[in-house]
Amino acid sequence: MPLLDKIERNRLPAHIAIIMDGNGRWAKKRGMERSEGHKEGVNAIKKVVEAALKASVQYLTLYAFSTENWGRPTEEVQQLMDLMIYAISRETPDLKKNGVKICCIGDMDRLPKYAATAMEECIQETAQGTGLTLVLALSYSSKWELVAAARKITADVVKGVLQEGDINEETFASYLTTCDIPDPDLLIRTGGEQRISNFLLWQLAYAEFYFTDTFWPDFGENDLYAAIIDYQGRERRYGKTSDQIERVQ
Repeated sequence: MPLLDKIERNRLPAHIAIIMDGNGRWAKKRGMERSEGHKEGVNAIKKVVEAALKASVQYLTLYAFSTENWGRPTEEVQQLMDLMIYAISRETPDLKKNGVKICCIGDMDRLPKYAATAMEECIQETAQGTGLTLVLALSYSSKWELVAAARKITADVVKGVLQEGDINEETFASYLTTCDIPDPDLLIRTGGEQRISNFLLWQLAYAEFYFTDTFWPDFGENDLYAAIIDYQGRERRYGKTSDQIERVQ
C-alpha cells in the first residue's frame, strides 16, 4: 500500500515546517562542490511541494535562508541567492497553475534588490492561490523576529495606539511576521541534526518534532508521508492529561 494511502485525512497536520539541512554534506559525501548540493536541494523542494499538495497539507514553511547564513563565504551566499531566484522564476507558472500561494517571512530589506523584486513578483503572481500556502523563510531568524515585534509594540505603546495592559500572547503574536499563518503542527528537520536553529521559536511551542538523518537533497515524497504518519501516531496534549484528551474526544 502506498504511504500516501496510509495517511488519515481527518488528522492531517495543517501546517508543516521544514528545516532543510544537509545540502553541503550531501555534496561533500559525493566529492562535489557545495553548490551542487544546493542545486539538488532546490529539486527536493519541488518534490516536497508536490507531495504536500497530494496530501492536502494547507501550509508548508521552508527555512530557506537564515540571518546567520549571511555569515557564510560571499561566493556561496551569491550562489544561493542566484539559485533561489532562478528556481522561483522557473517554478512560478506551475505554482500558480496548482493553486499554490507564495508568502515570505524574514528581513527582506537585507536581500539584494534583484532577489527582493523577483520574490515580490512571485508573491503577486500566486496571490490568488487557494490550495497550499508555501511560506519561504528568507533572511529569517526567530530572535530577529521577536526583537522586531517588541520594537513595534513599544512604538505603539509610546504613540498611545496600544496600552500596556493590552499586551498578552495574542497581541504579541499579531506583531510577528507569521500573524496571518497558523502555528506549525509538525516540524521536520533533515540532515541528522536535532536542534531548531533559531527557527520559529514562538510558533513551535506545541509543535511535534521529527528528525531524520536523510540529507535534504534525498528527502522526497515518501519521506514527507512517513513524517506525517509518525505525527499521526502521537498524542497532542497541550499540557493536559491523556484522560482529559480522551474525554474531549
